[in-house]
Amino acid sequence: MKNRSRLEIIAMILETVGDDGAIQAKIMYKVYLSFLQMKEYLSQLMKNDLIIYDDGAQIYKMTEKGRRFLTLYKQMTESITMTKPIL
Repeated sequence: MKNRSRLEIIAMILETVGDDGAIQAKIMYKVYLSFLQMKEYLSQLMKNDLIIYDDGAQIYKMTEKGRRFLTLYKQMTESITMTKPIL
C-alpha cells in the first residue's frame, strides 16, 4: 500500500462513516489503521467537528461540516488529477 497523506486518511474515514455511521472496527479495517492510529484520527475529527459519537447507537456519524470537507476534498483531488502534467 502506498503512503497516504493525512488528508487522504481523513477522507477515507469520512467515506467509511458515511451517512449511516460506523463502529470503530469497521473504520479500522476499511481504512487500514492500527487501533492507536484510528483513535488519534477519530479524536482529531471529533475535536474539529467533522464527526460525532452517538452514545446510544455506539457509532461514529459524520457531521454537516464533515460532509462539506469530503465534498471539497473530492473536488480538489479531481481537479488535480485532471490537469496536465507539468513535466
